[in-house]
Amino acid sequence: MPIEQSQVERWLREDLGHHDVTNDVPGETTGRLVATEPGVAAGLDAARAVFEYLGVELADAAEVGTRVEAGDRLLRVEGTARDVLRGERVAANLVGHASGVATATRAAVDAARRESDSVAIAATRKTTPGLRGIEKRAVVAGGGDTHRLDLSHMVMVKENHVAELGLEAAIARFRDRTSFATKLECEVETPADAPRAADAGADIVLLDNMSPDETARAVDLLDDETLAEASGGIGIDDVPAYAATGVDVISMGSLTHSAEQLDVSFRV
Repeated sequence: MPIEQSQVERWLREDLGHHDVTNDVPGETTGRLVATEPGVAAGLDAARAVFEYLGVELADAAEVGTRVEAGDRLLRVEGTARDVLRGERVAANLVGHASGVATATRAAVDAARRESDSVAIAATRKTTPGLRGIEKRAVVAGGGDTHRLDLSHMVMVKENHVAELGLEAAIARFRDRTSFATKLECEVETPADAPRAADAGADIVLLDNMSPDETARAVDLLDDETLAEASGGIGIDDVPAYAATGVDVISMGSLTHSAEQLDVSFRV
């Protein structure tokens, strides 16, 4: 999901309004964005897009995905004082938000690795409208997996489909409408339904809102060819218990919808 110029224009228009007197400052300047607490750097491509749109040069930037400490510089820019100041708040907000997502993801990955070397930590579609690309890239920067970027990337048979059509019929309906290159995932709510979904043709079975014990039982009922995903209200503190169940993926909406923003500060 590349950052489009029209998106940058919307961000700046929202912040600058129609008559920006605040940043009417003469001369040239250099600015730097620094972390004021430890975290994982992300969102720097978005900051670059903002400053480049304003004609401000990004002189250097931290590598996305690196751990930073309080006081570490995330980026440095050079340009007219007016344009540097016009871009700094939008850029700082984007970097702070994305770095918060990356930091939360890295914490979840580290927690998973205490129990499993292979389980993936994935995001969900619970993203901020207009910021999905930035948030998904931030998840990758933190060591996570994007999961579906949008509805076209995989067919998901959810509980509402099952309620309307029945489990086997719902899977069959969508399997008939799916390209051979598209995976199909089915959401189930009990361990007993996990092998039913696999036998009906699901490539991935999502074990929704199950306890770690229930998740482990469901995994034991699945064959090795079917991927198992745990999801539903899983927080970072819960990750080790789910990682120990043998699931292939742990998906967490909290990585994007509840991550705390990393505190950053811009100075000229």
